[in-house]
Amino acid sequence: MITVFLSHPRDKLDAYFGSNAIQALQKIARIRFNPEFRELTTQELIAAAQDCDALIAYRQTPGPEILFRELPRLIAFVRCAVDIRTVDVAAASEHGVLVTQASPGYVPAVSEWVMAVMLDLARGISLYANAYRGERLLAPFIGRELRGSTLGIIGFGQIGQYLCDVALAFGMRVVVTTLQPFTERKALIRAPLAVLLAESDFVVCLAPANAQTARMMGEQAFSAMKRGAFFINASRGELVDDDALLRALDSGHLGGCALDVGSAPDQMPTPALAAHPRVLATPHIGGLTLPAIEHQALETVAQLASLTQGELPVGAVNAAQATRLKSRWHDIVTRTSQSGPATSLYCKP
Repeated sequence: MITVFLSHPRDKLDAYFGSNAIQALQKIARIRFNPEFRELTTQELIAAAQDCDALIAYRQTPGPEILFRELPRLIAFVRCAVDIRTVDVAAASEHGVLVTQASPGYVPAVSEWVMAVMLDLARGISLYANAYRGERLLAPFIGRELRGSTLGIIGFGQIGQYLCDVALAFGMRVVVTTLQPFTERKALIRAPLAVLLAESDFVVCLAPANAQTARMMGEQAFSAMKRGAFFINASRGELVDDDALLRALDSGHLGGCALDVGSAPDQMPTPALAAHPRVLATPHIGGLTLPAIEHQALETVAQLASLTQGELPVGAVNAAQATRLKSRWHDIVTRTSQSGPATSLYCKP
């Protein structure tokens, strides 16, 4: 039976992997758990996973070249997340290690988070609730309805498309800027970014993070937005110039914003933005629902199960370069197929 190291910190295991996935994994592998309530350093991870055949990597666990070089038995680096930007895939390929990634199971969850913060921003729900908690009465102000408002979606991947349908059901007009083709509808319009910014009451950033989109929401973009409009970032912190966003909020040009990501560690919003009175900030929990977490965790188990059956898993990134898989995995599975039920090498409390 194969041996798998699970790099999730102990306090993140239940929320970001779950007991169902652990039970499923125990049926096909011996599991070694991260014993710490924190991420292991790369050197600690190397020491802990020396005799492991595969590594299921928490979303923050990096995959630098030294990891693949110093773990000669490692055959697969299985990312329990979609984002593999911190994995040196070229180095993994050079050392013959297979890299896999999970598919997005958080599309409904993130879309619902966006709808929730739009409603909050439009009606001041958190403002009123916090005032009452402080035993003071906030003077009522005129709110906005989503119905009839214009939603601008930057990026039109799976989340953008799902969010579009929900927004249209609310009676919103939707403007999209994207390079990918899609079928336009009466209330769904494709437009350049400048037009989207000028017309939208709510601007939601869902673009992928890459060299072309880095800090795309900066001084010029925020200035181009309607005065009093709301900005929402549910993608990646790298897409936003935090200083420019603060200036747009302080000046009153923006009516407010909601952030589930930012430039602080683990994609958290920065403290300066999170504490701003016009900001609704959450600690990167847009996709933190049980169905979303179990989707990715169980998918990593399914990927390993495919490998033990001699099949290439869905989500393989560099299959052609996975020479360790081709030369060693079949022998490992065959040699250990009679070893009986899996047991954990570290008992989770």
